[in-house]
Amino acid sequence: MGDRVTVPKTYGLGPIEVTAITGKSVEMVAPVTGSGFSISGCSGGGGVSSQGGGGVRMRCDRGTVATVNNTMSLEVVEIRDKTAVLSVKPAG
Repeated sequence: MGDRVTVPKTYGLGPIEVTAITGKSVEMVAPVTGSGFSISGCSGGGGVSSQGGGGVRMRCDRGTVATVNNTMSLEVVEIRDKTAVLSVKPAG
């Protein structure tokens, strides 16, 4: 927990920070760098303060593939105790 994943600026997010890992899901926060935010496949939304700016909180279950801002694919591949394996790649 507390690990950060830097993603390309074209995804509209700053570094994604893992805030909690449970047996079946991973909770993350990230600053929004684009003009908006959308997510499908995971729960999430705005309203999180991140280093003084706007941000989002996301919770994704293991095995779920989410599409973020219609540009990024985020999957929680595996969860082992308090460690998670995430796959981040272009959506499509």
